[in-house]
Amino acid sequence: MGKVITFAELRKIKDCLPDGSIQRIANELRVPVETIWNYFGGHSYQQGQSCGIHIEHGPDRGYILIEDTTILNMALSLIEETA
Repeated sequence: MGKVITFAELRKIKDCLPDGSIQRIANELRVPVETIWNYFGGHSYQQGQSCGIHIEHGPDRGYILIEDTTILNMALSLIEETA
């Protein structure tokens, strides 16, 4: 099941990640690091891929429908580990 959050919330999660987390998630999922950047709002589609997120315009820079929450859940776990 998907999850809807604001773009601002997604960026806040990314900003709270400990150093090296993007690379760690990419390594664990065996995807290019650019794919993880794209998940968090980047636009590096030459080497990375789309990650099943859909952006709708709205407050807080829009809403994000995340179809697969695997990366989100991994990010939240990494943040929790350092808390």
